[in-house]
Amino acid sequence: MRFSLAAFSGFLLLTIPATVLRTSAQVSIFLTPVPNAPFSAVVDVQRTRVGSDGSVFNLKSIRSMARDAIGRIHNESRTFIPATSTGTPEIEHIHLYDPRTRISTELDARTRTFYTQTMNHPPSTVPPTVRFGSPSVSGVPQNDFSKEEDLGSQEIEGVLARGVRETQIIPAEGNETGKEISITDEYWYSDELRINVVMKHSDPRTGTTTLTVTHITRGEPDPALLEIPEGYTRAGAAQPAPQAPK
Repeated sequence: MRFSLAAFSGFLLLTIPATVLRTSAQVSIFLTPVPNAPFSAVVDVQRTRVGSDGSVFNLKSIRSMARDAIGRIHNESRTFIPATSTGTPEIEHIHLYDPRTRISTELDARTRTFYTQTMNHPPSTVPPTVRFGSPSVSGVPQNDFSKEEDLGSQEIEGVLARGVRETQIIPAEGNETGKEISITDEYWYSDELRINVVMKHSDPRTGTTTLTVTHITRGEPDPALLEIPEGYTRAGAAQPAPQAPK
C-alpha cells in the first residue's frame, strides 16, 4: 500500500510580523478516523520562516490529537510562538469528526463558536497522496525534476514507521531566485496508527516545517476531547451544542 501524506523579549516580539506569529501550520498531520486503534498524542511543530528580506524566524507550536475506538477524532490547530518562548501556544481551532454520523465539527476557540456539516462521503482512512505523502507506485512522477527515495523503516516514539522522501527540482530559469531550487518533503508512516508520525517540508525560499507525533498514549482518550465543550454556541446563532449519539 502506498502511504501518503513564549519567554521572549517584548522588543523582539514586536519585530516579528504578526502574520508569522498568528498563522497556523500550512501542513498538518492527517488524523485518520479508523476504528479499533485508539490513542492520544501531542504533535510537536518546529518552523523556520524566511522573510522576504532574507531574515529568519524560528518558531514552534504544539497541538493535541486523539482518536477513540469508534474512530472519532480530535485535532487541534494552535498559534506559533518564538522558539525561545516558554509560553504555551494558544488554541485557534479544533476539528472533531464522528464516522458514525459523518458529522464534521469545526470549533473556533477564540470566539467559542462552532459549525457542523455532514460529509457526503467518509474521509480517507489513509493520509492524502502527493504533497501530503504518497506511496512509491503512485507518488511524484519520476523525471529529471523530481524523485522519490525509500528511507526504509525505523522506530519513532515507540512505533515502527516507513519513510519516503520526495524531491522537486525547480530549474534556475523557472523561479525568481535565478538559482536551481530543491524542495523536499519527507513522510514517516505508521501502519499501526495509520497516520504519518513525522512530516518534514523544506523550501529554501520560505523555510522548513517539521511535525513530529510525540507522547503517544495507547488506549481510550478523555471522552471530553471528542465533544463540543460547554459554553460554545453555533456560529451565527445562540443554539445549544448537539448531543453526542448514544
